[in-house]
This record gives sequence, C-alpha cells and structure tokens, in this order.
Amino acid sequence: MFSRRKRVLFAGGTAALTLSAVLTAVTGSSAQADVTHHEFQVNCTVNHRTNDDPIVFPNLPGASHEHSFVGNKTTNAATTLTSLTAAGAYATTCLNPDDLSAYWWPTMFRGNQPVIQTWHQTIYYKSGILDYQAVRPFPPGLRYVVGSPTASQEEFRTAPGAVEGWECGDSAHNWDFPASCPAGTQLNIRYQAPSCWNRRDLDSPDHKSHMAYPVNGSCPAGHPNPVPMLEFKIAFPADGNTTDVRLASGRGYTWHYDFFNAWDVPTLAALVSHCINGGLQCNSKGFDLYKPERGQVLGDNYRLPGRP
Repeated sequence: MFSRRKRVLFAGGTAALTLSAVLTAVTGSSAQADVTHHEFQVNCTVNHRTNDDPIVFPNLPGASHEHSFVGNKTTNAATTLTSLTAAGAYATTCLNPDDLSAYWWPTMFRGNQPVIQTWHQTIYYKSGILDYQAVRPFPPGLRYVVGSPTASQEEFRTAPGAVEGWECGDSAHNWDFPASCPAGTQLNIRYQAPSCWNRRDLDSPDHKSHMAYPVNGSCPAGHPNPVPMLEFKIAFPADGNTTDVRLASGRGYTWHYDFFNAWDVPTLAALVSHCINGGLQCNSKGFDLYKPERGQVLGDNYRLPGRP
C-alpha cells in the first residue's frame, strides 16, 4: 500500500514524508526505518467460469453474470466454508496448497468471446493501516464483495479501493476501458479491499457493511479489527482496438470482485505474522528476496514445514 515516498494526509493538512518517518512516528522506533512493505503474494490461475456467485446468489446456480474463479476448484453457487475446506489440500489453482479460499471477478469479453487468462494472477495480502504489526488473519468463513457491478464511472473513480483504474502500456488512470492499447500489452486493474472488520459478522446483507476501509491509517471504531488488505492485480490479454471489450457486468467501471476465506488457519497465521507484521515483501513462500536473512516461512512446496 505504501511506496518509499508517500504523501500522507493528516488533520492539519498534507505533508510529504518518507515511510520511514511515518513508521518511526507510529512505532516510536527508528528500528522500523528500513520497512518499505508489509505484504505477501497469492498467485492463482483461473480454473473455471460460470454464472454463479455463492455470496450474492447462494444456492441459485446461473443467477449471476459470468464470473472467472481462481483458487478453490469446487466453488459454485452452493459453496460454503464447509464445502471449501472439505475439498482438501491441493484442491486449488493457487500456488499455496493450503489456501482453499475462493476468489472471483466478472469475466472479460471481446464481443461475445471471453478473454482467456492463462497465467497466474496476483493477489496481494497487505497492511491497510499504518500500524502493520496489529494486522491479524481473517477469521474462517469471512466473505465480502469489493466494488459494485452497478457503480457509475464517477463512483468507480472516487471509490476508496480505486488505485489507478485500468492500465495498458503507459496509459493509466482510465476509469473506463481505454479505446486502444499498444500491441503486446495487457489491460490491468488493481483494486483494494476494505481491511477493517466489525469483529462480529462473517457476512452482511449487502456483503459489505461488516467491513470498512481505514480512516487516516487506522480502523474506525465500528470496525476495530485490522485484517489483511487484499489488492487484486488482474491482467487481461487484450490489446489493439479495445472498443469491443466489456465485462460480464458491463463497462470497465463495473469492476468488482468477491472473496470467501478458507485458508488453513496455521498457514495464514504464519504468513501474516512473518510477512505483514514483520514488514517484509514476501512471495507465496513467505520469502523476501531483498531481505533473505529474514528467512522463509513456508517450504519450497509452499506448505508449512513438515507437510508433504
């Protein structure tokens, strides 16, 4: 969420500060001055597409626009926490065999043909608050929707989860699809999820109200529990003339995604503790290439030590 240099908004105005200065102010220690990231990656491939949404339309197969699903291979309209965890380790297209969570977003089309994503998509688990050491793992079964299929272009542009809109080549801050993209480039979208939980509900009637975005770097009183901030960084192989590109939900500003947590509890706890709380920039093994001396939390099989 933070770069090495970030403009930070305080009550008295905007001040240009290095992240090191912010962290020193928060922690009271210059020992944190080398912290520039607090995250780990989850990398998953699309495993199926279907008109299901087990959060918005539970037990109603075919009731939704088409979604592209990554992670747990069993996800469908009837999905529950029990069904996700019952699938067992390795029932996922994520590199981490013990991440049995379900992730999905609206399928992209060119005309009537789906845009097929064949490579690993990246989902970051980050700190959404300044006090990154206070972040705790998601509770089992937490689920929510990020963004809205009914958003207007202005609502998409000003949403708290918006980063830079749609990007391709050197073009960014597009709040709808650009009319064209340079040959060989991709349409990319990054969008951040709320990271403050109300400590009570695993879901809510609108699938959003139990979660909130931080305010001035901290969780608001009604949503006091900081959990990982998901940032979906999704790439679509669409270049050239893109005037025929659309999402299953509509224009580019209808971008949204869903998350249903079914991580193995000890594995998620280890990654959050080592990478987010530890102020590292980790890959899916919990290893920071720039700080190798800090070690690797998972084995080369992406599992906790001792698991085959």
